Amino acid sequence: MMIGDWETFLSEEMAKPYFVELEKTMAYERAQHTVYPVVDDVFRAFQLTPVQKTKVLILGQDPYHGEGQAHGLSFSVSRGVSLPPSLRNIMTERRDDVGLPLPQHGDLSIWAKQGVLLLNSTLTVRHQQPGSHQNCGWEIFTDGVLSLLNKKSTRVVFVLWGNSAQRKQRLVTASHHVVLTAPHPSPLSAHRGFFGSKPFSRINAALAEVDLPPIDWTTE
Repeated sequence: MMIGDWETFLSEEMAKPYFVELEKTMAYERAQHTVYPVVDDVFRAFQLTPVQKTKVLILGQDPYHGEGQAHGLSFSVSRGVSLPPSLRNIMTERRDDVGLPLPQHGDLSIWAKQGVLLLNSTLTVRHQQPGSHQNCGWEIFTDGVLSLLNKKSTRVVFVLWGNSAQRKQRLVTASHHVVLTAPHPSPLSAHRGFFGSKPFSRINAALAEVDLPPIDWTTE
């Protein structure tokens, strides 16, 4: 597993008692249940988006819980997998915000490689049981991720969609960062303010303010 400049952070976290217990819990869960994503994809977001390169964090809740959907990047699915409802809503808002057509696939790896860390608050989930791995220790781990990004001297735009993500807003204390919040893009809440929130243009405006290159929001 190539993690690059996340290596120090990850090795320190994995040595902590909570993470040792989390690993035991996950081993038991995988022995008893189908768990997503597969082991090799759990830390994929860190493989694709180095700390040094991270300028945007899009934080979700937990991975997709359907077969073949979760692949280690929040809201993203592999090519050939139908777009889940939340991702369809994200792409609808992208169309309305920056004028890009609805995509042929839902793989957001191209965003990750530009410095968009696509992270969930909880990094695993049981098959067809959303929220099943909340309060196992993942939230402590992802708190640590946000705290590390908060220490960056260059601007990071923190995009917090939904209540679960917004609970982490307290961790963003450095004044040069930007926090954008909106309801979760799921069909249950997207109409309460996610649609019309213009996250894509607002992210690029926040990056432009400090002379950071914009994100190209295409997926092709």
